[in-house]
Amino acid sequence: MMSLKGFARAMRRRLRDEPHLRLAAARADAFLVSYPKSGRTWLRYLLSCYFAESARLGFAPDLTSTFRVLPNFDRDPVRGIDAFVGRSGAAALPLILVSHLPYRERLFLDRPALFLVRDPRDVIVSAYFHATRHKKSFSGDMAAFLDEPKYGMASLTGYLNGWSAGLEGRPHHLISYEHLLSEPLATVAGILAFLGVEPEGDILARAVAAAQFDRMRDKERGGGIPGHDYDRNDDQSLRMRSGKAGAFGEWLSPDQADLVLERCRSDLSPRALALLAATGVDLAG
Repeated sequence: MMSLKGFARAMRRRLRDEPHLRLAAARADAFLVSYPKSGRTWLRYLLSCYFAESARLGFAPDLTSTFRVLPNFDRDPVRGIDAFVGRSGAAALPLILVSHLPYRERLFLDRPALFLVRDPRDVIVSAYFHATRHKKSFSGDMAAFLDEPKYGMASLTGYLNGWSAGLEGRPHHLISYEHLLSEPLATVAGILAFLGVEPEGDILARAVAAAQFDRMRDKERGGGIPGHDYDRNDDQSLRMRSGKAGAFGEWLSPDQADLVLERCRSDLSPRALALLAATGVDLAG
């Protein structure tokens, strides 16, 4: 858990950065928003490959330069807003700010949102390995993780409830990890259409090919993710950990998998449950 000094530093940084973030939000064409471990790294990289070529940026993104095309909604010099390459030549490059932050109206303003969702059972498993093997910020077992307020089910349902309310009345486009996995061309074409971009078929096909799981895993093993120090020889610590849908059964017992769905049914608002319906998970009970 964060110390009192660490919490105070975080609050000071938040107060210092917020005016800058609101100015950036006002300029944004859209936000790409998701709960952590929902597939954001993959989608960001795929979109950055598309826009780097379509906007003629002159480089093929890797897992560092991808932030130059779709930056985080923060002040990090390598991954954040200041890393954005801007608009280049005659081809407009949209400013898509990427965030895991909980919904706050005064921070995200009224800007359009791309909202990415994933089967909550897969999210929890991926979050568990991120906390235990990538960040090493949690040392308990899966049962303890499900009940941990900072990382487990309470965090996931709280996040989805906040954003489901924040999306109401806001232009938004819902994306499921599962649909992106099964139909990447159609899914990304829908994202581009929402952004007002006419998809270029050849470029889109090349972007999808560049973002294949094995290719991204090789890039991660070779160069890692900026700002993260972790064992890239440990498969379970990688951002490119699985690349599958419905693999939660390898790590969750049947009772734990049922518990995840039951917590969703009991703790999510009707709007939040509707968001998860896009994943194909049966939450009717």
